[in-house]
Order: sequence, then structure tokens, then C-alpha cells
Amino acid sequence: MTSRNTILVTGATGNVGRRVTDRLLATGAVAVRALTRRAADAGLPGGVDVRQGDLADRAALESASEGVDAVFLMWPFHGAEPAGAVVDAVARHARRVVLLSSGAVRDGLAPERQPHPVGRSHAAVEQLVARSGLSWTRLRPSAFAANTLWWADQIRGGDVVRGAYGAAPMALLHEADIAEVAVRALTEDGHDGATYTLTGPEVLTQAEQVRVMADVLGRPLRWQELSHASARERLLADGGFPDAFVDPLLDGYAELLDAPRPALTDTVEKVTGAPARTFRAWVRDHRADFS
Repeated sequence: MTSRNTILVTGATGNVGRRVTDRLLATGAVAVRALTRRAADAGLPGGVDVRQGDLADRAALESASEGVDAVFLMWPFHGAEPAGAVVDAVARHARRVVLLSSGAVRDGLAPERQPHPVGRSHAAVEQLVARSGLSWTRLRPSAFAANTLWWADQIRGGDVVRGAYGAAPMALLHEADIAEVAVRALTEDGHDGATYTLTGPEVLTQAEQVRVMADVLGRPLRWQELSHASARERLLADGGFPDAFVDPLLDGYAELLDAPRPALTDTVEKVTGAPARTFRAWVRDHRADFS
């Protein structure tokens, strides 16, 4: 890419978007524009062109997309209904998009035949992007290590983490690794048409995740198993957790118990030259979030 092209980062204050913004700015080779609902208190570095809005605000998205060369597009919705208008707006201005999709998408299946609701919505967005005329790269991450931040209040308040499906295995992925791959795809040649399946370097059950956290934080943390119904009731009562995601989350955890053990990939290392970070490293990086 030529110097000082402009790259738009959507969801720029989120776990991944903020990392993408920081890393793009650190390259010094591109101008960085950020779209966020919290422009006034975004706390993004100086030099970032911060725009107010989100993907549901068509006028804001259209304005933020003007003059950009590429877009980092994360999909924050639990359905694909707004995707057509979003992809059309991006395609009117940019030539390239890096889509943060989902590891729930299964190859070879149409969106409506995807077995998981998260896979259905993200597969529909993938399909629209593929048909848009944009150059594209898809990132399909495994479970985010940052999902364990859902336990932060419990850990700050005591030594017991309560949840359902403690034996559910996951290949947790550090958001920094997603961002590193995204920045390579946004700023380097050779990534057009690539679908990158990203995982962490190890498989850990939820109960094992708590044991790693106990070790790193120096706390006697333990997992307490809840029934599906009790966990559902707890999540629905949590004002910070989206109600629409409760059932897909718990149903997905239940399916993990009977599914094949998650397969690990070395895609992060192949793209970035460095191995994927461990969950232990993620906990060290986020120690302050649990204290």
C-alpha cells in the first residue's frame, strides 16, 4: 500500500478495535480513522481521526468511509439484517475490507444452513462482502480470552466463579493476536481472498481457565458448576450482558461438550511471525481488570 492511505477502524474502542487502531498508528505508514459511539471519551491516541457513530448510523458510516482506502469491519450485531447497507456504504468508498467474522462459521454451508446462530449471521455478512467487489480478508477467531472478563465482578467479590459447562473446552485467543493479523492484512499485500482461522495455542476448559487465573492472580479461585437454568437466570439478571446472547452462549457451551475437541491452528504465527499468546499471558496483561 502507498504511504498515508487512510484506514477506517469500526468498533475502535472495543477489545480488538482499540488494538487495531493502536497498531496501525504505530506503523506510521497510514492515516487512521476511528468510528466509535463514544467519541468524546474514546481515549484514543493523538493522531487518530475520531468520528462519532456506529454501524447502525448510516449517515455516520457514510461520512466516516469517505476517502478511506481500507476498512477494518467488526460485526457487533446478533443478526445480519443491517449488513447489506453497511457493506454497500463501505464498497462505495473503500477498495479493501478486513472482516472480523467468527469461528462459528462452517465452510461449505450457506448462511441459512449454519448450525449456530452466530455462524448464520456472520456467514451472511461474509457472503455480502464476497459479492461486494471489495478486496477482502476474513478473520475467523476462536473464543476470545476477553470473554473471561464476564467473571471479573465475581472474582473481585470473592474466590468462586459460578457458571455452567465448566468442562467445555476452548482455544482462547488473545485480542492482541487478532489485531496483529488484522493489521498485516490491512497494510500488506498477499492477503486478498484469504480466510484466516485463528486460535490460541492451547485448549482449556472453563474450569481450567479459572485455575490458570488463580495461579497468575495469586488467588484461591475455584469453579462452581451451575445448572443450565441457573446460569441462564444469572446472565439474564446481569444488566451488562445482552439478553439476546444468553441462549446462544449457553447452547454453544453445551454443544462443545459433545463436539470434537477444538482444533488448534498456527495461523497467527504464519501471518505475524510470532506464536499466538497463551491464556496465561492474557491474564497477566489483564491483571488489573480482576482487582
